[in-house]
Amino acid sequence: MIGFKGRDARPVRPRAWMTIPLLGLGLMLGAHSMHASSPRVPDYLILGGELGNSSASSKEDIQSIFPRLKDMGLNTVLMPVYWELTEPTEGNFDFSLLDEALSTARENDLKLVLLWFGAWKNSMSCYAPGWVKTDVRRFPRAVTEEGKPLEILSSFSDNVLQADLNAFNAMLDHLKKYDQEGTVSMIQIENEIGMLESPRDHSKLADKEYAKGVPNELASEIGVKPGSSWKETAADPDYADEMFMAWNYARYVEHLAKAAKEKLPDTPLYVNAALDSRGRRPGQYPSAGPIARLGGIWKKGAPSIDFISPDLYDPPFAPWFLQYDFPGNPLFIPEIRRSSDSGTHAFYAIGQHNALGFSPFSIENASPQEAARLKEAYSLLKKLEPYCNDRYESYGLLFDSDNAKESKIMDIDGMKTVASHFFTLPWDSRATDGSRWPDGGGMVIKLDKDEYLIAGTGIVVKWESLDENADEKKLGEDGFLLSGEEGKSSEWKGRQRIGILSCDEVDINPDGSFRVIRRLNGDETHQGRHVRIGVDDYKALHVKLYRY
Repeated sequence: MIGFKGRDARPVRPRAWMTIPLLGLGLMLGAHSMHASSPRVPDYLILGGELGNSSASSKEDIQSIFPRLKDMGLNTVLMPVYWELTEPTEGNFDFSLLDEALSTARENDLKLVLLWFGAWKNSMSCYAPGWVKTDVRRFPRAVTEEGKPLEILSSFSDNVLQADLNAFNAMLDHLKKYDQEGTVSMIQIENEIGMLESPRDHSKLADKEYAKGVPNELASEIGVKPGSSWKETAADPDYADEMFMAWNYARYVEHLAKAAKEKLPDTPLYVNAALDSRGRRPGQYPSAGPIARLGGIWKKGAPSIDFISPDLYDPPFAPWFLQYDFPGNPLFIPEIRRSSDSGTHAFYAIGQHNALGFSPFSIENASPQEAARLKEAYSLLKKLEPYCNDRYESYGLLFDSDNAKESKIMDIDGMKTVASHFFTLPWDSRATDGSRWPDGGGMVIKLDKDEYLIAGTGIVVKWESLDENADEKKLGEDGFLLSGEEGKSSEWKGRQRIGILSCDEVDINPDGSFRVIRRLNGDETHQGRHVRIGVDDYKALHVKLYRY
């Protein structure tokens, strides 16, 4: 049985065409506990973009970039708030850049997601103020197993925590006073936390904590007995060290998250992860960050965090989306590699996983082609928002380089809904000229029995009864059998067939009603065999079916 998809409860759907990648240790640690409380989520669909790391460090950049992002179709900007510029001298705070961002966002009808670049950014502590960096005795560094000091502040130092927390609290107080309009829709705490070079910190403070063993409140979560040593948590010592660090990073973050939850109780909080991709081991990627298989540890250690999110730069993306869509953890994509296919990936994430939002990285540097394609996609997604909620079943489609020539078969309403890339049809010369196929994708939204919205780009969708014969004949552009094909089929054994009653290209009004742009039939539906959207367009089709 296929159920409705929501942000807080996601029933498992048949995904025969997708395989789930192994999660490093072969299991998602403690994921069962992630549904203990419903996470806070934004009350709108985030169609965003994340600024490059240095693009919010001057008022001039903010003033010039934000209007361009509005024109690009964004409704939200993800932007850093830098500790080094916020507190250039200890105890003296400067929020002029944040104030500029708030006012400029309001002028352009944009929301903000603030990224706190505090103690760590991509593992490193490069955004710590100079007065922190230069006082090594007061603010100690993490150390490798060989004794090499790193430019990574130690998460075991109370001095580090208190300095970071003081600055973060000052920002929260400022927002509470100067953002009563609610321009800030979410806050990300730190950025891509994790250890590099070694799976864990080997400083004296860290070794002292390591010697205490697994805390009782975590033991059952990771399947060990209370009082166990950290070495007993995994057969591979690197992964045991990673769990130790994950717990302590999460406990650190909880101090900041708890403060935010108390001062801004309606503002969702999340942490983002640099992924354990490309077969790398702990320490080769920012280990111990909020990667999916450590989700249970992070939620246990930082219960005030609403969800963990992936930063995606290694395709194929669909398996990563799936990893981070689990009970109690709504999917949000704060960073993804920017490309002309970004809008297609957004359609899939929202259609298949009811993602809270989507955000290509370094958005202000989008090429004209990237910007135009994203604007088309976001414009249509804004119109589809009334249908991107718990009341409607939706199914995402993504045909990328990993599976572009495969069909996706979905069991919906006792029918086979079969989707394919547009270039699997015979009539576009670009399909066979040797050039790269652009990603195709979109969503199928069930409105009622035998009534659907099909939206996206570069897709073909058709319907068959479950018991229909599979020996389909190859048809040319005109629908006639191709030369050499047998005209006689095997004996028909099906009981009923599915036909297209009507297919309209539609515009969607703010209240969700449809304005028919044109009726599609004849050649545009291959004489009633399928509906399709070309690779150059983002469109929405309102389709009604019948049975004969």
